[in-house]
Amino acid sequence: MLKGFREAVFRQIRTISIHGQVSWEVYFNDAEDPDGSIEMARVSPESVATGLEPGDRIRLEYLVGNVISVTRVDT
Repeated sequence: MLKGFREAVFRQIRTISIHGQVSWEVYFNDAEDPDGSIEMARVSPESVATGLEPGDRIRLEYLVGNVISVTRVDT
């Protein structure tokens, strides 16, 4: 996906540090297949909505095939 959005189900966040640069690995499932395989996107902490809980619906914003923003979907 060059640019766009995708809805998913949030699973967990893991903090990682690569050469001192802190990033978050956001784990999620496709919203259409919540029992399917778990996927991961590595993003900066400021790009992720606060207070996410496992099972929350999220919206992933993509740019040039990479996730650049994770927000909660209000239902």
